[in-house]
Amino acid sequence: MKISFIKKISVICLISILLFTASGCRKGFLDTVPDNITTLQNVFASRVMSEQWLARVYNAMPDMWLTPYTTQWGGMTDELDYTWISLPMNNGALVPDGTAGYWNSYYQAIRYAGVFLQNIDKNQEILNLNNGAQLIQQYKGEARFLRAYYYFQLMKIYGPVVLMGEIPGDVTTDYQLPRNTWSECVEYVISEMEKSKQDVPDVHTVNGSSDLTQVGRITKGIVMAVQSQVLLYDASPLYNGNTELSDFKNMDGKQLIAQTYDINKWKKAADAAKAVINLNKWQLYKEANADPFRAAFLSVKNLYWNGWQTEGIFLRPSTAVNDGGAGWSRHCAPRNSNGTAWNGMGVFQELVDGYRMANGKGISESGSGYTETGFAVARAGYYVASTSNMYVNREPRFYADITFSGSEVPVVPVAGQTFVGFFFTGNSGKQGAARDWPKTGYTARRNIHPNTNFGTSAFITRPAMMIRLAEIYLNYAEALNEFSPGSADILIYLNLVRERAGLPALLPGLSQADMRTHIRTERRLELAFEGHRYFDVRRWKIAPTPENHQGGPFYGMNMDQGTALNSTGFYQRTIAVTRAAWSRKNYFWPVPQSEIDRNKKLVQFPGY
Repeated sequence: MKISFIKKISVICLISILLFTASGCRKGFLDTVPDNITTLQNVFASRVMSEQWLARVYNAMPDMWLTPYTTQWGGMTDELDYTWISLPMNNGALVPDGTAGYWNSYYQAIRYAGVFLQNIDKNQEILNLNNGAQLIQQYKGEARFLRAYYYFQLMKIYGPVVLMGEIPGDVTTDYQLPRNTWSECVEYVISEMEKSKQDVPDVHTVNGSSDLTQVGRITKGIVMAVQSQVLLYDASPLYNGNTELSDFKNMDGKQLIAQTYDINKWKKAADAAKAVINLNKWQLYKEANADPFRAAFLSVKNLYWNGWQTEGIFLRPSTAVNDGGAGWSRHCAPRNSNGTAWNGMGVFQELVDGYRMANGKGISESGSGYTETGFAVARAGYYVASTSNMYVNREPRFYADITFSGSEVPVVPVAGQTFVGFFFTGNSGKQGAARDWPKTGYTARRNIHPNTNFGTSAFITRPAMMIRLAEIYLNYAEALNEFSPGSADILIYLNLVRERAGLPALLPGLSQADMRTHIRTERRLELAFEGHRYFDVRRWKIAPTPENHQGGPFYGMNMDQGTALNSTGFYQRTIAVTRAAWSRKNYFWPVPQSEIDRNKKLVQFPGY
């Protein structure tokens, strides 16, 4: 019998020397990985080696800021275009061959977690400690959660997957296994997380105080927050009574996606989010300023480096946002940054137009005050004189998230440079470089520290917030609006996010449909560039709609025009890129063909 890659790794683990590496922004538990391991017996006889093995399980944690070459979700949505690469999802070339990366890496991590759970109780060195049994139970809770979490990551990408069972197999195990249904996968993941919740602490402490060297290690609050995500997905239209996918079946005819809508799934999702809120462990990050607009701007801008201790729930201790090379900041920053910046993470006009005006109205609403004619006087801290009026009087998040022509340089600039110019002859325009320019006339600005200096390699390290309180508020509002429209809590928690962002509160009396639109818009803007949009448009089943299209033409400014900041030729909506038309198969990635060839019971998602 042929053995798939995800199982071959188990045999290799038993007989090979594994040399692992890890990176981190601090010295602590998650900075270590197994070194010179020869046998499982050695690993689980040694406390250090066992803890290094657990660290390796953690090491598969996704990094949403390691982009565009590794974590690419934003570049497959209406958020971003990556200047340097063409993604198969966008050009219609996503096929089963060559899609093994996520499948293999997450199943490998699942395997590592299973081996750990099977063997850690044998570690006599840990058991001999005063708190040894408790420590092992905690470690098992962490590994159990991580295993379930990686299954959830696979489910988001591939749909229903194969659950491998509690006991890791070996070369004699039958790996001819069909997909489990989506409902079975959700039930398993939630159940495993529930078990892990009993074993992990409320907070990791040293001598009774919170231990910041343990940032990122699993706690009860993290488990509950991820359960909120899982249940929100389970309640969503893609998975809950989706008759469009009635042909997605195993070979024996077993339906893989529930065909009957269950409104109570929304209640479960709402209850899970409210349970996280009720812990009262986190708060929305806010800064004070005499100017309310400035206070909101600073709150949403500085959240990513000052707010993680108050708002961050699930944290990744190391992140590529400021790695000095392959990470987010250098790819986004304009060319007139001090040092080498690559100026190519183009934000689409579709997202730019989604940001509201300071009065809370959309740009196309009556009374918004939006205009695309004329040019503005300078507004210190945001943009210079002669900036287009289309960027004036927008909501605070717009200025924290988007670099546009006329905006101040988001990092330490080249001496004498005061603004970014994306027009044709501008300091970051098309004329000045072969490819380091955004096709849209905008780049992303969120989570780029203003003191970043590429010339001196000055980077401000901080954890990345994989789940933060604002997301939980939006999870709760969304689920409650579907289960109990009109509930007062919907506006309470939606308005908390809006008000922190400097927008006026919505008033009671909105219909369920209007409230749904507000919630989805708020989620699009509040969580922009954080890896949610790709999955949200799919779980809501809105990717084929004109307002949220994920294929076809995407717009920006005219990069072939403009010799000055106030050149009107530049400020014309122009097709920046054209992607393949949306297809139903784009809801999920194809399972790697190599796995389909090996596992004769594994069905491919229809369309591939």
